[in-house]
Amino acid sequence: MKIAQISPLYESVPPKMYGGTERVVSYLTEALMKLGHDVTLFASGDSTTSAKLIPVCKKSLRLDTHCTDQLAYHFIQLQQVIERIHEFDFIHFHTDYLHFPFSQQLNIPFATTLHGRLNIEELRLVYETFPTQSVISISNSQRSPLPQINWVENVYHGLPGDLFHMGSGKGGYLAFLGRISPEKRLDRAIRMAVSSGKRLKIAAKIDKADVDYFEREIKSLLKQPGIEFIGEINDSEKQEFLGNAEALLFPIDWPEPFGLVMIEAMACGTPVIAFKNGSVPEVMCDGITGNIVSNEIEGTQAISHISKFDRKLIRQYFESNFTAERMARDYISIYENMISQNTVALQSQKNKISVSYSSLK
Repeated sequence: MKIAQISPLYESVPPKMYGGTERVVSYLTEALMKLGHDVTLFASGDSTTSAKLIPVCKKSLRLDTHCTDQLAYHFIQLQQVIERIHEFDFIHFHTDYLHFPFSQQLNIPFATTLHGRLNIEELRLVYETFPTQSVISISNSQRSPLPQINWVENVYHGLPGDLFHMGSGKGGYLAFLGRISPEKRLDRAIRMAVSSGKRLKIAAKIDKADVDYFEREIKSLLKQPGIEFIGEINDSEKQEFLGNAEALLFPIDWPEPFGLVMIEAMACGTPVIAFKNGSVPEVMCDGITGNIVSNEIEGTQAISHISKFDRKLIRQYFESNFTAERMARDYISIYENMISQNTVALQSQKNKISVSYSSLK
């Protein structure tokens, strides 16, 4: 099958440091290649892939200090896809709704995986305007704000099975990995760690939009004993960071669409203590991969019991549910079904045209 993967351009594929969507696009692309498919990746020029790369811009836009208009490159990307449309059996978009005005005119099958939150009023208006767009969710909870739109299927994210291995968890610290932002609630993680008497290592990115929040709400908390701020880390650093951690804290305060860091921890055999929001009840297996909690008191109590978790069982749960190969096979099933449906639809149109033409004779 000839497949086009259309990635956002804000990060490389995979990202050099922090980045969720582009990382998943990388895992999916490589898994599809391993399964024998012909994949073309539309991404930034500093991406690394075994697929055919169509470089839209020289480097990821977040790292390009000379780029003023990031949207411009995404429109260039759309034009490049249009010019090569005849080369593919299926087009898989990861660029949200940006392509909707032109893609609804396509006569080949395509779909969009939605990677972000959907509880935004403007998004309701978008999908009222484009009701036939085929979209794929990354958790069932992600669909809640827009249950009426054209959902094709749900596909959970996956990681390469050999990307991480089971760690010892003997580093003597708790871990926080992700972004420092209001919805990620690092403040909760710090309070729980301090209350439990545990060290907390923080590997996190601070977006420009969250600098004020960091200065106002978080910076002073980092001065407490046992709290260590590391900054952004890459994939190669995650193995040691997560593998040596006694547990990962995931105290989110928003409808998390998926939460890739949870399965990264699982791949290392590291238990997760997560707040019951968004996708958490779908991704986690409470009591096996860690604990799902509702507040900081429950979270602190869960920390005191983290030694009870079997890291081998956590790793096994990851292998059974969240590998990139499983993710790729789920998508292949969607591609094949939509290609088949499109073939039937096109044949039906041809038959109608033929009947209409015959009636004119």
